[in-house]
Amino acid sequence: MHKTFAREAFIIHIQTSMWGSLEVKTEDVYQFPKGLPGFEEETEFALVPWEDTPFSYLQSTREPGLAFLLVSPFTFVPDYSFELGEVDKEELEIEEQVSVYSMVTIHSQANKSTMNLLAPVVLNPEQHLGKQVVLHQSSYDTRHLIWAEDDAKSVKGGV
Repeated sequence: MHKTFAREAFIIHIQTSMWGSLEVKTEDVYQFPKGLPGFEEETEFALVPWEDTPFSYLQSTREPGLAFLLVSPFTFVPDYSFELGEVDKEELEIEEQVSVYSMVTIHSQANKSTMNLLAPVVLNPEQHLGKQVVLHQSSYDTRHLIWAEDDAKSVKGGV
């Protein structure tokens, strides 16, 4: 039987290229045992909310210049769904809680920004484990427009 022990909340300092030195709670730090595709050597990331927006950053705790913009896909695609495979559930030690994010690509024209629905970032907030999962046999796209055409007309400036 696997026992879960509460992590004590501590503050750690990480260096970022965007914000300089940043204080993050240890409860916001996730281990990615296999890294992220293309960044396999980076295995520890902090989830940093972008205040007053639906977006967050996944910031490497070791590499100041490595951060990914994330958003909950459900914010823009309420009917987004997929079945997480057993191997992924085991790797992430998922029992109940799970958080799902999509990586965002910002376009110079904000209304053309996209999110990757084909390879969501899945987080286990109980065990502080994460993984980017590629959905096989899925109709989702790696470049799904965040804003529908009607919404895009109201988007001005940056995200």
